[in-house]
Amino acid sequence: MIAFAPLSTLPPLSAEEREHADRVEALIRRRIAAAGGWIDFETFMDLALYAPGLGYYSAGSAKLGPAGDFVTAPELGALFSACVARQCAEILAGIGGGEIVELGGGTGRMAAHLLGALERMDALPERYAILEVSADLRARQQQRIAALTPSLARRVVWLERWPAPPVRGVLLANEVLDALACQRFCVGPEGIRALGVALAADGALEERERPPGEPLRAACEAVLRSLPHPLPAGYRSEICLRIEPWIGAIGDLLERGALLLFDYGLPRAQYYHPERCEGTLRAHFRHRAHDDPLTRIGLQDLTAWVDFTRVAEAAQAARLDVQGFATQAAFLLGTGIEELLAGVSDPKERARMAGEARRLLLPGEMGEAFKVMAVGRGCPARLRGFAHQDLRASL
Repeated sequence: MIAFAPLSTLPPLSAEEREHADRVEALIRRRIAAAGGWIDFETFMDLALYAPGLGYYSAGSAKLGPAGDFVTAPELGALFSACVARQCAEILAGIGGGEIVELGGGTGRMAAHLLGALERMDALPERYAILEVSADLRARQQQRIAALTPSLARRVVWLERWPAPPVRGVLLANEVLDALACQRFCVGPEGIRALGVALAADGALEERERPPGEPLRAACEAVLRSLPHPLPAGYRSEICLRIEPWIGAIGDLLERGALLLFDYGLPRAQYYHPERCEGTLRAHFRHRAHDDPLTRIGLQDLTAWVDFTRVAEAAQAARLDVQGFATQAAFLLGTGIEELLAGVSDPKERARMAGEARRLLLPGEMGEAFKVMAVGRGCPARLRGFAHQDLRASL
């Protein structure tokens, strides 16, 4: 697990890192000045993560693994990807074959492990496409895929933009939605207020409230009306208005198959619980999590948990069926993680994989906080990943 760290304990920056952060901050200051002294948090987060050549995902620093800032499930080993491969194989068999499109490929580990597992099952896709916005990560993916056997490596292609419709197959999004730029808001005495970024008197970046624009106001009021409990004054949280167009794009291109989403998040009533009064936004730097997005800009990841009720609503609006929703632990059990462990004969390897499984399954690790959702069109109604648990009623 990533430890929650006070700012004073974060590792110091090198001179090169400090210079990079200064360039990103200078860009944001110029944008604030051009906007009249204030930008909403979505604009800030978009610049911090994706500004060309400067943002966290656009620059060349290591992001995943021991030398980076966080570790995703595929980076722990091959178990997670082997389970996902089983779900992909079931979907592809049910729709008569197709392709796999990975939206954000990390270091390429999931693609490499998935292809190996699918080859052993004689269930390889027609092609494996990776859509990656980070040039650094794309280079790492290409290096890893090049080490595969030629028969597997030649199935992999990289995309610079969304694939053209129609797509038939499986789309994979592992920790993608949490990195979509979100809005932040607070509940004030007179209603919803937008949280954004402005310049303090000394020139430093600071958080500042403003009246919300109409899209944010309407979205927040719709959320508040849907909750079983009122939110207290001073309550602060996030809302991602980019989920609807993102899922809508999936609905436009998917002819037949399913999108599998893996991310940390909650149904809406739990996400916007009165006791979660400071929201879920976190910054990740060198395997430490903290709550200040205005430091180390361009050098740290910014994420917010996913409101899976909003994802389900967006899927229905895009004419996609929500086919399952479960914890990561339940999904992995449904796709046979215990069977995979039982098939390992070497004691040392079994012990290593057992440790990997604990991190994937235990509630205090990834097992409960991470959820899996399947949305699709024209594919098998009952997916094995949701045989142990289906939490759709909680949405």
